[in-house]
This record gives sequence, C-alpha cells and structure tokens, in this order.
Amino acid sequence: MKMNVPNALTVLRIVLIPLFLWRFLTAQTQLQFYAAALILGVSALSDTLDGYIARRCNQITQLGKILDPIADKLTLASVVAALWITKPHLWPLYAVFILKEFLMLVGGLRLHRKRVTIEGAKWFGKLATVMFYVIMITIVAFPSLSDGTILVMLLLLLVFMLFSLLRYGVMFWGMLRSAKKR
Repeated sequence: MKMNVPNALTVLRIVLIPLFLWRFLTAQTQLQFYAAALILGVSALSDTLDGYIARRCNQITQLGKILDPIADKLTLASVVAALWITKPHLWPLYAVFILKEFLMLVGGLRLHRKRVTIEGAKWFGKLATVMFYVIMITIVAFPSLSDGTILVMLLLLLVFMLFSLLRYGVMFWGMLRSAKKR
C-alpha cells in the first residue's frame, strides 16, 4: 500500500510518542519541558493536518482510517501515562480519561463488527481533542503549575471529554439500533 501525506503524518504522530515520553519524563530544565510541549504541539498539528489534507485532497484510505484512531488513542494514553507517573495523586482523573478512550474503542469495534460505517470525527470530538492538546501542552510546558491549577484544568478537560463520550455514545447507540432493524 502506497504511503500518502496524511498517512505519513499519522505515522509521524506515532513516532513522536516515545520521543515525547523520553523528553518529558527525563526533563530537568524548563527548556526541556518546553521541548516536550513542542513535541506534543507538533503531534497536535500533524493530527489536524492529516485529516484536513486527506479530505481536501481526496486521500482518505483504509490505512488512514485504521491508523488515525490508533495514533489518537496511543498519544492520549501516553500523555496521560506520563502525567500519571509525574503526578500520581491525580490518578482518578487519568483513569477516567483512559476509560473514555476504551469505551470509544469498544463502541467503534462493535459498529465495525456490525458493518456499520462510521463517518469522520464530529465537532464535539474535535473540540475535546483540541482541549486535550491545549491543556496537556500547557501542563507539560509549565511543570511548576500548582496542583490546584492542574486539577482545575484536568476537570475542565474531563467535562469536554465526557460530553464528547456522551454524544458519541448516543450516536453509536442509534447506529447500532438502526443496524439491528435491517
């Protein structure tokens, strides 16, 4: 299968994960934390560009449909795991983030098994992703933020992610019910 630009950007996101983890988890200076945040920012930019280019240039592929959500889930899990390691006392919030992604994965797999076509990400999913990157880049770039500030930021992110989960859940449920009627 030929690699196109959107798929290459998605692969880049996956390749950036260990680089981010190394830079963030070994960072000792403010510059190193900025570098980790920059790597996460490049990941966010490539996430935005891959979908845009794929749709705009008619380069949507089966490989991209598989790799993109994998890259999304791996990136989120890696960032959350890194925060869990550095600030373990906030583990209940991290667990909810991971649970949300797991439920989305299970829902997507159920739809796939029922041969229900899932259209692209919806606005509420994109909004949750933007909020994820903005908040996580901020937390990564500024490790001296107080725990209270980080808690408020993560709770705000949790609101966006749960809203997205709820909206997708309703949509998935409706799609499954429609598939049963066929």
